[in-house]
Formats: sequence, structure tokens, C-alpha cells
Amino acid sequence: MRSYSPDLTPPWKRSKPVPEVPAEPDLVVEEVSTGFCGAVIRCEKTAEGPTVTLEDRFGKHRVFPLVARGFLLEGQAVTLVRPTAGGPARPTRTASGSVAVPGARARVARAGRIYVEGRHDAELVERVWGDDLRIEGVVVEYLEGIDDLPAIVAEFAPAPDARLGVLVDHLVPGSKESRLAEQVTGDDVLVVGHPYIDVWEAVKPSSVGIAAWPTIPRGQDWKTGVCRSLGWPENTGAAWQRILSSVRSYRDLEPALLGRVEELIDFVTDPPRE
Repeated sequence: MRSYSPDLTPPWKRSKPVPEVPAEPDLVVEEVSTGFCGAVIRCEKTAEGPTVTLEDRFGKHRVFPLVARGFLLEGQAVTLVRPTAGGPARPTRTASGSVAVPGARARVARAGRIYVEGRHDAELVERVWGDDLRIEGVVVEYLEGIDDLPAIVAEFAPAPDARLGVLVDHLVPGSKESRLAEQVTGDDVLVVGHPYIDVWEAVKPSSVGIAAWPTIPRGQDWKTGVCRSLGWPENTGAAWQRILSSVRSYRDLEPALLGRVEELIDFVTDPPRE
């Protein structure tokens, strides 16, 4: 007859069961021991046991074993398991990688704004972050150049409850853009930028189906030069639509743009300091 051995572990020290979640593609989780956060790319069966491959926002891949309580989903511990055919539907993600909120209504627009340099910048931001921006109530407007940025910022009159974020093309040290940014940056104004001559370059070449963005000699119109070099018709509007249509999510953009846009969204939505 088997003897009974009571569990004398205090209740607060006992491990609580956690949900099992199928590791389906695009599910975004955080590995508990390293803090690595990324989307599920694939699950594989190996000699050491099942593994999951995650890809972070910068395109870096890491492989982790599928162990109990090994991941965080929305901040909660979970056990990832290999998905099965006909399993439960995975959480829907927005193009930026955020969790979609079914039925969520657009928030009333905030007083704060994000300004971008051109129409193409605005369309690309909308393509990837549009759902997030509507939930947060953030409006994005384009400026058609930043030569008059100091006057534009003065007219906007930024305040703690009406912050202004500005995204600038080709923001590199010593440039005209960097000097303008220094003039207007303050507690309620944040100017950030990417290093590319034009936002076209912020789209990964592999997503567009090219080996690399061509180098265009100084003095030539950059967009026309790109079309000519790639053998595309010299119609920059049609070229942009071709590029934009290749963008399906944040995975198609370079990290140098991703981080800057998210920095601006955080800045204009951060509650005023008391």
C-alpha cells in the first residue's frame, strides 16, 4: 500500500499552472531568461527537443527551447507548445507588430501631432502604424520640406499637453537638417530622423525585390536616378506605389526608421509630467 506524503510547500511558493499557447507564426513573445522579444518564425523538432525561432524588430533571429513557463505573452508567463492543425486562432497583429484590438474605435485626436517631411513619409507611417495611431489618437501630417521648420513649430505652439514630434529625412551630423532640428528641439518638441536620403531607402531592398538601393551621384535627382538605375520607368509616383505595395509590416522596414517612429509615438502620447 502506497503511503501518502503531503505537499508541505507553502502555497505562496508553489508554481501556479500557466496557459499553454500554440507557437504560431507572428505571435510576439518575450523569452524570460534573456528578455529577447520577437515574433514566432517557425517551430522545429530537434534531437534536443522542440524549439522556436523568434525574429525581433531589427531582423535578428534567436532559437529557444520550448520549455515550461519559458515565455511571456503580454507580460504573462506562458508555456509555448508546437501548433497543431486546426488549433485556436492566434492573436491578430497590426502591421507594426502590436496586438490588434478587435472592435476598437479611433480615439479623439490628441492636441499633439507628428509631422513628417513629405507625403511618401506620411503614407509609409500610415501603412505600418496606422492602426496604432488611430487607437492612440495621434494625427500625422506632412510638411513638404522642413526649411521653414522654426516658423512651423512656433505656429504650432507646443505645450506639455500638446507635444510635437517631427520625423526628418537624412538627419545626419553637420547637415542643414541637423541645424534646424537643434533650433526647435525642447521639452515639448522632439525632432528625430533617419540617415537615408529619402524614405524610399528605409524600405528593405529584399522586400522591394532588389539587391540594394543604388548610389546616385550628387547633383542628380535622387528618385529619378533610382528609377533609371533599376531600369524602372522614370515615373517617381508609380515607383513609389510599387515600393509602398511591397511593405506589409514592420519587417519590411529598416531598424533606423522603426525606432524613430516609435520614439515619436511614445513622446506625443506620454502623459504630461506633474
